[in-house]
Amino acid sequence: MGGVTLCRQQRFPRTRSSVRAARQFAGDTLGQWGIVDRGDDIRFCTSELAANAVLHGVPHGREFCVRLLWEEGVVRVEVRDSGPGVPAVGRPGVDALAGRGLWLVSELADDFGVIDHLVGKTVWVRFKESTMRHGARQGPGRG
Repeated sequence: MGGVTLCRQQRFPRTRSSVRAARQFAGDTLGQWGIVDRGDDIRFCTSELAANAVLHGVPHGREFCVRLLWEEGVVRVEVRDSGPGVPAVGRPGVDALAGRGLWLVSELADDFGVIDHLVGKTVWVRFKESTMRHGARQGPGRG
């Protein structure tokens, strides 16, 4: 028995303002789907992944894509870019001025991973419904 899958995606240019726009896109999508809990974590992770795409992943003149999916009680956020390299989660020292973003993302999300493509990669996070509440009892997008 198959469930309902909801999906929204949007492309963003390689600019600093795209980080805020990606976070807003995630928040708007969660609102449309009726997801009211853990929204801060999901928006934070979206903006961190978008910032990494802008700073490290997207070649000049290209875009990155943010995709949110809701299926069978799981929200998945994916950020895909066409740049080389695969990000790694580090644990920076107390005095480090940078390098905490992916570590925080991996701590906040229920699951985290990277898919290496022939061109580029997709960094993804998942948030399980057991820790979320929806605005509608039937699930997001209904009611």
